[in-house]
Amino acid sequence: MSTVETADLRATTRSVYITFIFLGVAMASFAARIPQIRDHLGLTPSGIGLVLLAIAAGSITSLPLAGHLVHRFGSRAMVGTMAVLLGAALAAAAIGYQHGVVPVVIALYVYGFSTGAWDVAMNVQAAVVERRLGRSIMSRFHAGYSVGTVAGALAGAGAVKAGIPVTPHVVAACVLVVAAVVIAVRGFVPDESAAEEGAEKTPGGALAAWTEPRTLLIGLFVLAFALTEGAGIDWINIALIDDQGTDASTGTLGFAVFLAAMTIGRWFGPNLLDRYGRVPVLRLLALTGLAGLLVFVFGPHPAVAFAGALLWGLGASLGFPVGMSAAADEPAKAPARVGVVASIGYCAFLGGPPLIGFLGDHFTVSRGLLAVAMLLVLSLALTPALREPTDR
Repeated sequence: MSTVETADLRATTRSVYITFIFLGVAMASFAARIPQIRDHLGLTPSGIGLVLLAIAAGSITSLPLAGHLVHRFGSRAMVGTMAVLLGAALAAAAIGYQHGVVPVVIALYVYGFSTGAWDVAMNVQAAVVERRLGRSIMSRFHAGYSVGTVAGALAGAGAVKAGIPVTPHVVAACVLVVAAVVIAVRGFVPDESAAEEGAEKTPGGALAAWTEPRTLLIGLFVLAFALTEGAGIDWINIALIDDQGTDASTGTLGFAVFLAAMTIGRWFGPNLLDRYGRVPVLRLLALTGLAGLLVFVFGPHPAVAFAGALLWGLGASLGFPVGMSAAADEPAKAPARVGVVASIGYCAFLGGPPLIGFLGDHFTVSRGLLAVAMLLVLSLALTPALREPTDR
């Protein structure tokens, strides 16, 4: 690889990092203000769970189309377009919550739609970069997402502490996200570079991927970890506020601890994966996440719950990115398989919020989180599907 090619690849790598980071900033900027939106709308746990369901519904709508759209328009155009749509949707939600639930639900559906398509497109571009670099760095791209979520959560905690209203805070974050991403995607390379050595993309590949047992098993594994991650993002701050009696800023800091732990796991994860392989590392993390979840739920004091959130975040850190890498093991079929795995994984966001909200109404939000533990146990049996190809 020439010096010019190396410099170009470094620039592309930076561009991909930026798109991951700012998707995280957008998500956490809104998630950090969920308790205030809930209080303003007077919603119960199940009520806010149903409102958040709109995000998953939008994502599930876009994900089956995303592979085809990325193939047709390219990941550069898709990420840039979806960033603009996402920014507009979150800004609409931040304004619309003052007028009732309906504007929020509509805006969050559009937000979910744009998030799903953005997610698939940037993972396809990340797989291109990973392949050209010749080493596994997918989890570090996802660590960039986690860095963005930590930054967004901390900014959210600061905004809550300073008494900044939801609307100006979230709208300002949206402007920043759109500007950064629209500039960053200029550095993307053509997606076809993933199909090295003349690999062909066959028509109907997206439908064929839905019939592949390994792809479906990877999707179920990602679903388990997506629910583990999503439950922490959606409910940790509410559980700390409602069940542990913390104030709003402390609850948001607990959310930030969870996200920081995920960032650490994703950044240092590649070293463990290269040394021990996917299967043993993922099994260890599933057990770590399970332990952290139980400590969070049954901890008698907020400090103990914070420790549980830390372990929970570490355990949840690598499931989604390693699932994306496993789906992209064969470059020519990566867009279709990433789309299938993401579609299955995002079902966790469709069913998770109303399930935990329903359990929160009948027990507590913390006890409702125990539903996540069942899928973590299931994930232990699914890890062999993510084993590395023998030619690697």
